[in-house]
Amino acid sequence: MAGEFSFDVVSEFDAQELRNALDQARREIATRFDFKGSLAEITQEKDALGVRTDSELRAKAIRDLVESKAIRRSLSLKIFAWGPIEQAGGMTVRQRVELRRGLSDELARKITKIIRDEFPKARGQVQGDAVRVSAKSKDDLQKVIARLRDLDEDVPLQFQNYR
Repeated sequence: MAGEFSFDVVSEFDAQELRNALDQARREIATRFDFKGSLAEITQEKDALGVRTDSELRAKAIRDLVESKAIRRSLSLKIFAWGPIEQAGGMTVRQRVELRRGLSDELARKITKIIRDEFPKARGQVQGDAVRVSAKSKDDLQKVIARLRDLDEDVPLQFQNYR
């Protein structure tokens, strides 16, 4: 039996599930009556989405549609950072949606501080955009996980590599 147990705190999302949710949203846009004959497109880049349409009302409808499809695919809505709706050329509007991935340095420091202050038997260590938490007891690690789930942050937290 190992002397120490550990897990990683990360903030990731399944890119394939996001792609599937966007494909479903595009198919529904193509068949919906309120989008007939209008411009409505969703583009996906590496770390952002682009929404382009011909009115703010349709942009908000696309947002609702993307969010509902993401929820059905078990994606957290915290991965989307919806930007402002701005005017584009040719009587169209666009909206940029940043995709949140990874823990920021500030959040990683906050997590390690919580672990250090509230759980003296556990250790938190920042490793890139993840935090490795280790302790001699699995019970201590489960208490840390329960505490971190109660955090109200703007990024979703997952717990991986529980060993």
